[in-house]
Amino acid sequence: MANERGVSSPRIHVMPSSLANKIAAGDVVARPASALKELVENALDAGAQNINIEIKRAGSQQILVRDDGCGMSPEDAVRCFSRHATSKIRTAAELNQIWTLGFRGEALASVAAVSQVTLKTRRQEDHQGHLVRIHGGEIQASEPCAAAAGTAIDVRNVFYNVPARRAFLKSPATEFSHIVDIFLAQALANPRLGFSLVHNGAEVHRLAPCPGEDDNRVLRARVEQIFGTRYGRQLIPLRESTNYISAYGLVCRAEQMRRSRKERFLYVNGRSVRSMSLQHAVMSAYEGLVPHRRYPFFVIFLSLDPRHVDVNVHPAKIEVRFDSDRDVYGFLRAVVRKALGSADLVPQFDAARPGTLHPRAPGTSGLSITMQVESDAGRKPLVPKGKLSDVVYAPDVAESEKEGAGPQIWQLHNEYICTPIRTGLMILDQRAAHERILYERALNTIDGRTVASQQLLFAETTNLDPRDLALFDELHPLLESLGFNIDKYSGGTVVVHGMPQGLRSGLEKYVLHEVLSEYKNNADKMRVSPRENLARSVARSGAIKAGTAMAPEEMRTLIDELFQCKDPYSSPSGRPVLIRISKEELKRRFSKAPL
Repeated sequence: MANERGVSSPRIHVMPSSLANKIAAGDVVARPASALKELVENALDAGAQNINIEIKRAGSQQILVRDDGCGMSPEDAVRCFSRHATSKIRTAAELNQIWTLGFRGEALASVAAVSQVTLKTRRQEDHQGHLVRIHGGEIQASEPCAAAAGTAIDVRNVFYNVPARRAFLKSPATEFSHIVDIFLAQALANPRLGFSLVHNGAEVHRLAPCPGEDDNRVLRARVEQIFGTRYGRQLIPLRESTNYISAYGLVCRAEQMRRSRKERFLYVNGRSVRSMSLQHAVMSAYEGLVPHRRYPFFVIFLSLDPRHVDVNVHPAKIEVRFDSDRDVYGFLRAVVRKALGSADLVPQFDAARPGTLHPRAPGTSGLSITMQVESDAGRKPLVPKGKLSDVVYAPDVAESEKEGAGPQIWQLHNEYICTPIRTGLMILDQRAAHERILYERALNTIDGRTVASQQLLFAETTNLDPRDLALFDELHPLLESLGFNIDKYSGGTVVVHGMPQGLRSGLEKYVLHEVLSEYKNNADKMRVSPRENLARSVARSGAIKAGTAMAPEEMRTLIDELFQCKDPYSSPSGRPVLIRISKEELKRRFSKAPL
């Protein structure tokens, strides 16, 4: 039947279940880590005491989850792959009393729709287990098998039948980082259970159950297993309860701030959740204590009557809503603030360098004088022709150079560099300028046009967590081409022998962590090549900080090198590097000044 425009209306039909499951999988299974989350939550709901995970190629090739939970009957082993098959709820009224992690019955159907799945399961009381093999949502086999008590589910080739989705997967390091996030979130939420994670045959974590009655002590033990005993012992415990809501957990001190936003864990009724409001509540409790570009580590559990919280907001069950968001926000902020106050938290800042917690040697400015210029020492400032034609030192300054002086140059608020020019006054942002220099130098070095590496007098040793270690492995050839000289040892230990020239000296191991952190942040925010991403990361991590005092020689070197850059006007992130105030503008402003 044609409408007014003469176009026939398409006939409405019911989708095949296989197509509907593939579409639903787009909401539930965004990436391999999403599939892992659903499988682990099923294992937890099954009462598992030990959960063992094996991953290959960051989950794109294989995700294997073994548990010692209650297992399933042969009938349920087949039925669990049907859409909306669930053992968690039966009536609409039960939606208001959800304590389990899963309840929709979409997870296994969605995972099976976009992968090749083999499930083996056996209940404790059964003599033999049952195997179900399903590819792309179609059952290939259902038969008895030998199996240990519990369930083992093997997911292979995620998105093999949806190539468009597979093409959108990030690099293996990024995808593995998401997998580690899921693993840590569940391991911290269940410290009395055993967990293990193996990636490409290498053991990443093996966490024994942490016994005990006190929740905070058990949680601290699990944190120490993951992040180290020294770190875990310094965390501040919190515990508070009202008639409406209760909380317990651990928060960090100022000197324990992390470079990554990822190590912040929030739970509501045992469920790991994302909530901008709750994150902001914790951050606001740290107001005045958080150094620049550092983030607090915390693990906080909130518990309240399920009738006051809606967990049925997001397909992946990672967001929640409260019937009184303001009360929850105020409670969480007050609890964290009280814990920080009870610990007499006083951050130790370096007054000369606001925002940093790392000491520097007395008398040093923090800017390495290894920003060597490819010219003879004592050369006059170079201004590239056709780029800064009007940025020439004023005649009176040029005349003073003939007598052996440097041009007039001074620092404003330890953040800006001022110098007279022929047309007026030029003001540079010292950090933005240094970022531009390091960025272009990094690109040239990666492309093999220069060699800029400086060996350390004493090697620096540091440890990388599994996510950063995977990223380090992926970037190692680029890091070497950039001038990093780093050896890798077992257990996530790396030894820094050399660094690219021009980076801040004395903080080499911290710069490596910052570079990796910046790289991950850039990968999440923008689509750039690994080469450009790494150059941006090195520039931002290694640049001189605002608030750093500079000697006149350092300022002149900075200006010289900036004017040799292809684009001296903006930082890699697009911020202006310099501004010019003309003599006309100065005259105009003073002409309006009151007499």
